[in-house]
Amino acid sequence: MSEISDVRAGQPAWRQRAVMRSLGAAHTRAEQQIDQFLDAAFALIDERGAADFTIREVSERCDQSIRRFYQYFDGKDELLLALFEVSVLEQAGDLRQTVEEHTEPLDRLRAFTTRLYEWCEPADSTEKPGTHTYRPIADFAVQLSTVHPARVEAAMEPISLLLLELLEEAAAAGVVRVESVPRAALLVKQLVMFSWFRNRVIQDPELRISADEMWDFCLRGIGA
Repeated sequence: MSEISDVRAGQPAWRQRAVMRSLGAAHTRAEQQIDQFLDAAFALIDERGAADFTIREVSERCDQSIRRFYQYFDGKDELLLALFEVSVLEQAGDLRQTVEEHTEPLDRLRAFTTRLYEWCEPADSTEKPGTHTYRPIADFAVQLSTVHPARVEAAMEPISLLLLELLEEAAAAGVVRVESVPRAALLVKQLVMFSWFRNRVIQDPELRISADEMWDFCLRGIGA
């Protein structure tokens, strides 16, 4: 052990407590400042319906310096990824709450699938869930997935794990028949989440695929 370590090891308890309080306060301040940047970015997106803000605008909105911004984020893409992760956590919490309203495995799986579909609906949906305008963030995530797919997949993990859990429950109950539960979960997730792109290019809302139609198709695919 080094001489400095020997000295620190012999510090009185009051000094150790003082240091810990200082570190704890610094950690709390950092979390508060990060939240301020996130809130400012969300506010700008909600106002504009697009993620075309600048780092300066975000910093000015939350009364922080650009230098402070770069202490927490590598750049705008890193901030957008953080917003995407926040949106996924909100979705996962909402999906869990929706699922818990049901007890039968197949009903729980249906509730998850149709609710996830509602989250992925185009922006003009009248009953779109969520506390913010998430479509620009979802667009960014699609672009990011072509360059850093692992980062997007990691951010999506809460939703992926919930779907896997529900499919395992349904398979164990014998209400679905799949050769591979993880593979089936991947197919359901991709089918539901990326149907939003097709719906966005269909101008007539009546021609868009509905949540019930999506569920019926998934149901046949998983052999229920």
